Amino acid sequence: MSSIDLPSDVLDAIAAPPEDREPIVRQELAVSLYREEYLSFGKARELAGLSKAEFHRLLGERGVERHYTEEDLALDVKYARE
Repeated sequence: MSSIDLPSDVLDAIAAPPEDREPIVRQELAVSLYREEYLSFGKARELAGLSKAEFHRLLGERGVERHYTEEDLALDVKYARE
């Protein structure tokens, strides 16, 4: 696993309790990377640390159009068969 170092003053500037700041950054990054089609739904959801339903809800709240790739279909088929 790799990590991204954020300047502490930037992290401190996020108007949220300290324990909520990392999840906020992860979710914002996941939404942005998904919106710009750099990550699939599954990988963005994983980055955000959310369930499928929670990530769908977050995307809906942000007005982000869903992308459904062949990778997403394969993951859904795999999940359905399990």
